[in-house]
Amino acid sequence: MGDGVAREVELTLCLGDGRVLGTTRRFTADGPWPQFVWPVVAEARALLGLDMTVLRLQAIEERADGTPDLVRYLAEVDAPPLDASLLLGAVATGASDDRPPPPAWPEPEPEPEPEPLRMPWAVPGGPARALRWATARLRELEIAATGPPQQVRTWNLSSLWIVPTDRGAAWLKQVPPFFAHEGAIIERMSRHRVPRLLARDSGVVLLAEIPGEDLYDATDAQRAAMIDLLIGIQLDAGRPADGVERLFELGLPDWRLPALAGAGARALEASADRLSAAVRDGVTGLLDGLDARARRLEACGLADTLVHGDFHSGNVRGTGSDLTLLDWGDSGIGHPLLDEAAFTARLSAADAATARSHWVRAWAAAVPGSDAAEAMRLLAPVSALRQAVIYQGFLDRIEPDERVYHRDDPVEWLVRAADLVGRAPLSRGR
Repeated sequence: MGDGVAREVELTLCLGDGRVLGTTRRFTADGPWPQFVWPVVAEARALLGLDMTVLRLQAIEERADGTPDLVRYLAEVDAPPLDASLLLGAVATGASDDRPPPPAWPEPEPEPEPEPLRMPWAVPGGPARALRWATARLRELEIAATGPPQQVRTWNLSSLWIVPTDRGAAWLKQVPPFFAHEGAIIERMSRHRVPRLLARDSGVVLLAEIPGEDLYDATDAQRAAMIDLLIGIQLDAGRPADGVERLFELGLPDWRLPALAGAGARALEASADRLSAAVRDGVTGLLDGLDARARRLEACGLADTLVHGDFHSGNVRGTGSDLTLLDWGDSGIGHPLLDEAAFTARLSAADAATARSHWVRAWAAAVPGSDAAEAMRLLAPVSALRQAVIYQGFLDRIEPDERVYHRDDPVEWLVRAADLVGRAPLSRGR
């Protein structure tokens, strides 16, 4: 079984018309993260001789700590493989499978009823359609592919492929309808350090390669530069006077406090049976006080603008101080300091305090007379509430098999919101 470093994998194979062939022997793939499928593709080719595309997750068996032991995916093949012994059993070093292989591939099973919430890349033929679109856009740009596309990731929030070209790799990314504004906002913010857009359509973008690495292990200086990059984008997005209205025209969601009230109440209702009475009361009190909190926030002097929505160092790519802010599908409109919660959640207490201090100084310099420290204090429980709203929105709009990725997140953030509202009352008591 999985050891927290690798995962055991089974593949349910299907044809392009959706008919199911059967399940492969089990094998081991590097990495415990189910959405990163490039190791699965590589091992299926090396161990089983299979050329296939992973479509979606079907099931996960987890360890007590939540690390996947066994992951089953649906994978598409062009035709039944020649070797029928690939069906059923286990592939492992020194292991044997006592069951005799089936004599031939069975007749494919009928295609099941479609799941209405399934993403377009998670169905047979879906990835191929996106790759044909990317190929056509590259041809229009007179960019030549130099090798086969490489599948990197697939899950309920995105599909990612790398296409090698004579001008460096191109990234093909698909996102759900609720993230479909990503291409438009990248295009709007193109004068800043965001990915370079090669082409876009509804829910799909083709991006130029970004050198470097995803900076999960960023230094203090890099984190400060990330905050400065975000603030520069937010200041620009809020201008001119109708900047926020123009953002709404791109399809971005509304995360201003009045809009969060209804969504927060729905998130609370959905998880109510998993929350203590004290947490329910705390979140209810936060919801009831949002209007008053909004008035206090307005007095802090920072206007609503573009919010990245998933701002953390892993969503910044680069080397040294050469940084690019990625993944704008989560973006919305609200108070600029809503981005602080996700950024500091992954940091130690000391690093989080350092980041917040830089944020306060940067906003004081950008908007003289503003009080980012007080805004951050008032927003702390609201930011946690927004996180719960976002994750509940995922659960409401993705197919059941994929909900395992987010099932506990609304509860975690509602508990945090209830705790923070007690620490961040509307008045400091003075």
